[in-house]
Amino acid sequence: MDHTRSFSDRIEETLIAGILGAMTMITFANVVMRYGFNQNILWALELTVFLFGWLVLLGASYAVKKGAHLGVDIIVNILPLEPRRAMGLAAVAVCIAFSFLMLKGAWDYWSNFANLPGTDGRWVPLGFEEKYREKGWYEVNDIPHPAALVWMEAVFNEGEEYEKTPRLLPYLVLPLSMALMLFRFVQAGWALWTRQTDRVVASHEVEDEIHDVREQLGEEV
Repeated sequence: MDHTRSFSDRIEETLIAGILGAMTMITFANVVMRYGFNQNILWALELTVFLFGWLVLLGASYAVKKGAHLGVDIIVNILPLEPRRAMGLAAVAVCIAFSFLMLKGAWDYWSNFANLPGTDGRWVPLGFEEKYREKGWYEVNDIPHPAALVWMEAVFNEGEEYEKTPRLLPYLVLPLSMALMLFRFVQAGWALWTRQTDRVVASHEVEDEIHDVREQLGEEV
């Protein structure tokens, strides 16, 4: 067991692996039903698409945390330490601003599906909207509403029965992932500021991973 990973690392990795496993099983089951029984799992494709969206968006924020995004370091590597660190701080500042804008847009898009107000202001939130259209009754196309979530009908749909899953559930990944992305870039900025690192991401992370695996295998042998 790798004890260097934090508890949050294991939670995120387990969640991402679980989503990937669920996508695989649902797709396999649908193929078996089609070619083996000439039937079709109607909601399989839509659920797989939503799971793929969760996988990509959560994986993107986790990759920021692990420094696993692709990076071009041709110029960075030829600079002295302090200019290199300054470039890293400038880059992470842009990333934080971008993530903040994405978080605002994600919240404004998702909030009405949860019967919540979006934010005023185009670039910076100036408060919450006073008038907005509640969209808690919006449903997805094919995915049935789970019996365990029947309580949502009273909270978000004025007691009316959901025939399909409300959109607020699959779309929740938008503000959640953007909040995680913003948090991860703030962490990266703090690491740069406190001189724990000299760049946001490295372009040779795959080589480093291979080297670590070789060392582990050598120790086991």
